[in-house]
Amino acid sequence: MSTFLELGLKEPIIKALTDLGYEKPTVIQEKAIPQIISSTDDLKAFAQTGTGKTAAFSLPIIELLEASNNNVQAIILSPTRELAVQIGNNIKDFCKYIKDIRVTTVYGGSSIEDQIRSLKKGSQIVVGTPGRTVDLINRRALKLGNVQWLVLDEADEMLNMGFKDELDKVLEATPETKQTLLFSATFPREVESIARNYMTKPIEITSGQKNQGSDNVSHEYYSVTERTRYPALKRIADLNPNIYAIIFCRTRRETQEVADNLIKDGYSADSLHGDLSQAQRDSVMGKFRKKTIQILVATDVAARGLDVSELTHVINHKLPDQIENYTHRSGRTGRAGNKGISIVLVNGKEKGKLRPIEKIIQKKFIEAKVPSGKEICQNQLMNLIDKVQAIEVNETQINEFLPSIYEKLKDLEREELIQKFVSLEFNTMLAYYENAKDLNDLSSRDNSRARSTNENMTRFFINIGRKDSLNPAKLIGLINDQNIGDKIEIGAIDILDTFSFFELDKNFEDKALDAFSSNQPDFDGRSVNIEVTKKERSGGKRRGGSKKPFGKKDGGFGRRRSAEGSSSKRRSDSSSIRRTDRPDRSERNSGGERKSSSGFGRRRREN
Repeated sequence: MSTFLELGLKEPIIKALTDLGYEKPTVIQEKAIPQIISSTDDLKAFAQTGTGKTAAFSLPIIELLEASNNNVQAIILSPTRELAVQIGNNIKDFCKYIKDIRVTTVYGGSSIEDQIRSLKKGSQIVVGTPGRTVDLINRRALKLGNVQWLVLDEADEMLNMGFKDELDKVLEATPETKQTLLFSATFPREVESIARNYMTKPIEITSGQKNQGSDNVSHEYYSVTERTRYPALKRIADLNPNIYAIIFCRTRRETQEVADNLIKDGYSADSLHGDLSQAQRDSVMGKFRKKTIQILVATDVAARGLDVSELTHVINHKLPDQIENYTHRSGRTGRAGNKGISIVLVNGKEKGKLRPIEKIIQKKFIEAKVPSGKEICQNQLMNLIDKVQAIEVNETQINEFLPSIYEKLKDLEREELIQKFVSLEFNTMLAYYENAKDLNDLSSRDNSRARSTNENMTRFFINIGRKDSLNPAKLIGLINDQNIGDKIEIGAIDILDTFSFFELDKNFEDKALDAFSSNQPDFDGRSVNIEVTKKERSGGKRRGGSKKPFGKKDGGFGRRRSAEGSSSKRRSDSSSIRRTDRPDRSERNSGGERKSSSGFGRRRREN
């Protein structure tokens, strides 16, 4: 492997790299830097996330640009503001010992006036998101007529995010003589389209195989149902006491709900998604980099630009809509020579998506079993013992307290002392996982009739079911959309063929009925109505009285078919609903975990 000096970089750049801890160039740097320095040909470069792409394109630009010329000489586009800020800061670090090179980073969510003032002072390098870059071009604050280098970083993601029009406008503002440098972690057809439309006979270089996953990352999948997705996620986290992970979700809503559940269950976690302000995002990312936050739940876009080299796990709570994005996700771990694990939670329908991903990353997914309570407790206990063994005792700090401690513990035998110590640390977890259900038992974990009614909950009938493509996640979304209350607790859900049942905190019974009545919601074009069901007597007979209806005065929204109608179109009315709830004998929550007094109980939402 070459050194940075052998790649043709001048001494001030080498000195800055040494200060930053750079020792030898990565494969992509070794190939790209001399190519850009020695040639004006356009370049397509493909390398996994975390292999040093920023240095690969920015170091030769710094080497070649004219510091005495205040015109914009390089424009670097990135899909997100986080990534733009990261690139801008990296370039500033690389220019530490070179006078008169100025870098301006432009992006939405920050003062455009401040960015205009910075550009007026003169910047040779501008890093920006496509949208804000076009805004500044339209205001004539950013002039690209003298640009020598146009860099498209994470080009595939810019197209995925719908920035084609912005790319076209930026290209129009740059001279034809410029050198276009395209860097990407994946190689979908859209990137080939960029090359055809924006580049002239580009040279192509790769670090390893195109789209291939890192050799330092292993890939595992866990089979789950929607009901056990979060409990399985929780068990995986519990099995790894030193986990430092990003959990990827597809939507902002899903991201926030998973983060809320983790925080409620006592984890050091937070969320990162597009609904947060820039200040909030910066705060969350800062805490995660400092490991104040152990688990970050994020959307794909929000996590771009988050440069963390020591992640132990990447967990796909749901697979991305575009399977190429799996490479971006998994590339967040296994960096800087470290080993990492990429985990996917899949239900039966999603499992078919693994094969196309295997073709892209050229690796096989290993099926893993959701850990048992016994495995988790053993791992946690051994981790604690390892920490006790490794701890360095500072006698000067504790000497004055030791005599009284020894006196208090003098009657305890060694074995008894250890037992008490372990019990103090682990009583809560041991109780939580005592007799924990096997989440790998597919026959038991997807039994939709197994849920029971709690006395603090009201059970509702709803006139849509499995044949309407309803599932627990969609039903929870439908309930939340009615704005019944803040973080209302949702209990058991039973999805049947043509109708379903769900539980809500009984304090919200009237509000739920009023909300559905006034909102008149529909589900895929079908009118939705709910009614309160009544508990059975111990003999199995229904209690006296009828269900509490909402909507029209006759208790419905027009005519409904009777229960004796066609089996394919049957809809049950209030007098023919069959009871499906059973007495709660096991006191277990929806994921099969045993409730305890420590607060590990029913979740507010389920996915």
